[in-house]
Formats: sequence, structure tokens, C-alpha cells
Amino acid sequence: MTADTKYFGPVEYEADDVVRFPNGLFGFEEEKEFLLLPFEGSHGTLLCFQSLAHPSLAFVAMNPFSLLPSYSPALAEEELAFLGVQQSGELGYYVLCVVREPVQETTVNLKCPVVINPDTRTAIQAILTDGGYHMRHRLAEFRSGEAVAPC
Repeated sequence: MTADTKYFGPVEYEADDVVRFPNGLFGFEEEKEFLLLPFEGSHGTLLCFQSLAHPSLAFVAMNPFSLLPSYSPALAEEELAFLGVQQSGELGYYVLCVVREPVQETTVNLKCPVVINPDTRTAIQAILTDGGYHMRHRLAEFRSGEAVAPC
């Protein structure tokens, strides 16, 4: 199959590549199917959730562990059950970016990660109640001598 995308032009994909959000994303509850596409040269750190229903709708995301290796999201039991797992560590986590200029002002939402069961490709956007994470962490907060991949 082929999908038109916001950042990558037409891309080929298989049905197994689709990430399904039964409840959609916050503010986009009607959006149920996305492709998770890596940006070239980002080594899988900078990605895009591309809507299959609307080619102009795409969310820039990052691997939160590349920014904050100590990131420790803990999901509620209901969320784990919904995703069909026993422990948070069985899942993949991504944080959405709000891209700004200059890039150091770009923010990531560590409080509301996108969580994917890699086996079923079922996903949710969770709200973490523990960990002291916020919805707007500036990329500049994570600089520690190494370059952080920009959103």
C-alpha cells in the first residue's frame, strides 16, 4: 500500500506497519491509524507519527530515553491491561514535540507519552501521574555536552 505523507512524500507500507490508536490521540480522537516513520539521519531518535486518514497531519516525536535515560514511565494497571501486557517495560515509548524556532525552544511532552505494544501495534497516549514529568520540557534542558537530535 502507499500513503501520502507530510514530510516524506509517498511511502510504501504493509498492514503490519500500521500503529492503531483505538481511542485516538488527545485532541485528535477521530485519528485511529498512523505510520511511525523515522527521520533520515536520526538513528531512530526522531520520528513522525503520520496519519493515514489525513496526509497533512503528522506529529514529530522523539525517543524519550535518548533525551533522558532515567525516564521511567509507569502506566496504570488499566492501561497495561488495555495494551495486553503485564509491565511498562514491555512497551515502546515516544514523546511528542512542539517544534519552535530556535530549536532549543522546542518542547517535548514527557507527561503524556505515546505508548505502543510492539507485538500488536496497538497504542495509547497516556497521562503519567508519577515521575514529576511535565507537558513542556524545553530541549535545552537536556543538553549535557552531547548534541541532542532536534525535533
